[in-house]
Amino acid sequence: MTAIRRAEVTWTGSLATGKGAVSAVTSGAFSGLPVTWAARTESSDGRTSPEELVAAAHASCFAMSLSGGLGRAGTPPERLDIAAAVTFDKQDAGWRIVSSALTARGVVPGMSAEDFEAAAQAAKDGCPISVALAGNVALSVDATLEG
Repeated sequence: MTAIRRAEVTWTGSLATGKGAVSAVTSGAFSGLPVTWAARTESSDGRTSPEELVAAAHASCFAMSLSGGLGRAGTPPERLDIAAAVTFDKQDAGWRIVSSALTARGVVPGMSAEDFEAAAQAAKDGCPISVALAGNVALSVDATLEG
């Protein structure tokens, strides 16, 4: 089944001094989140950025991919804590997302640390957001089995 998700932004003003508001149209989960250029390149000051939204998408996609892989291996997780740190930096070609670094902490009864690391690497390589970013953005995962 094909899924289409929609978000919308209204922007006013120039890039440097303007501002926008982004909303999740499909789900209605958020609306009117403030976004500015300064939130991308300086301090967020309570505003979001496309990169923060990419980090949220990558962390949640990776969590689902890792949970699915662990479950298929017969070791469903009791808990996963996932973080994504997306780096936005000025390059010769202009501003670019240069990396997305995932951190995975998991409580997975019956699994070894080595198997958890392997499952995390597979999830990093296989989650749809990673696949979309691959070849353009450096991807990494730091995985730790807890408990």
